Amino acid sequence: MILAGDTGGTKTVLALYDLVDDAAESPEVDGELRLVREQVFACADYTSLEAVLDAFLGSEPVELEGAGFGVAGPVVDQRAKITNLPWLIDARSLSKRLGGISVTLLNDLQATALGTLVLPASGFCVLQAQGKPAPNGTIAVIAPGTGLGEATLYHDGTRYVALPSEGGHADFAPGTDEEIELLRFLRKLHGNHVSYERVLSGAGIGDIYSFLRQTGGVPEPAWLAKEIAAGDRNAVVSTVALAKTDPTATRALEMFAEMLGAEAGNLALRGLATGGVVIGGGIPPKILPALQAGGFLARFNDKGRFSTWARALGVRVALEPRAALYGAAHAVVTSR
Repeated sequence: MILAGDTGGTKTVLALYDLVDDAAESPEVDGELRLVREQVFACADYTSLEAVLDAFLGSEPVELEGAGFGVAGPVVDQRAKITNLPWLIDARSLSKRLGGISVTLLNDLQATALGTLVLPASGFCVLQAQGKPAPNGTIAVIAPGTGLGEATLYHDGTRYVALPSEGGHADFAPGTDEEIELLRFLRKLHGNHVSYERVLSGAGIGDIYSFLRQTGGVPEPAWLAKEIAAGDRNAVVSTVALAKTDPTATRALEMFAEMLGAEAGNLALRGLATGGVVIGGGIPPKILPALQAGGFLARFNDKGRFSTWARALGVRVALEPRAALYGAAHAVVTSR
């Protein structure tokens, strides 16, 4: 049996998989794994990943062949400090907790990227069709959620390898006068360094809304103020924006989609992603109408002398929330 995990800044998902020989019996992961059990844990309720494992596995012995975890932070020497969570994750400590089995840590976007390789076509929504096919072409993966992750998949002649990055923490580059003003606003909130993660994340949606509300001169409706006060500001703004019941919220989500398109195109250029671009993470499937409205692709393809090249790239939204979990499990299987 294989243990796989996906640890983000908000939640950890753990799953047990059985290895099977007959691909027809197991639609879960690349025809090799069948899901046995899965559980979601709120990270704020636990002090460490080991504590989450204790809650998931309990006292009953489970015979494990290996474990893999996608974690939201850089992995160095199989240790990781979670970017948006006060956890230190160490593969050696996890191995000890799990009876000495081999444990693999991957950056969460490495895991997400690997997971997208085993998703069926139905697991994606196509925003832009791929032009000329590029077998084994490099694939760019960008994923906004609690934070912003970026990764690249390249083919080494035998299989795809996921390269991790912390590109989400690179400098935010405004592309319009409105975004220049947004940068000034965010610098007052976060200091001189404003990363793409400050914009392209759940909190980023809320901050874009606050910027537009402050600079637009339009008072916040009482009903909307009440909803924001009672819930998650970022989720409320997104829901109201999709319903188009408040122009400021709607524009906030439009800006988010436009800037996500711009950075997705940047990532495609940096990696020469002839195999296309995958938009992953928890936010995109929830805001598909905003990504399909036109602003995303307009900015994705607005790459000057490389605009024609960009328009030939396939762009897909990964709809499967378990992509990182699948990728972590896939990494264990391929390392056996």
